[in-house]
Amino acid sequence: MSMALYGFFCVFLILTALVASEIEDILSSVISLSVNGILLAILFVILQAPDVALTQAIINSGLITSLFLVAYSQTEKQDLRRGDDKK
Repeated sequence: MSMALYGFFCVFLILTALVASEIEDILSSVISLSVNGILLAILFVILQAPDVALTQAIINSGLITSLFLVAYSQTEKQDLRRGDDKK
């Protein structure tokens, strides 16, 4: 496998991590974090570590993303119940 492909994935991993940490919208940040996890799982497959890739895909891209989305939906409902103004 060429170093250019590794560099390509590493650049996109850094970009998605920066987007996830710097973006204002929480939902977009969660999606960017999920994309980061999928890219990392693909990189593990390329590096011939399928067991680590499977764990990465299940835990980070599946479980953690679902947990963040549930927390986001519960937070939105709670803010609406309290009548807080969104800025």
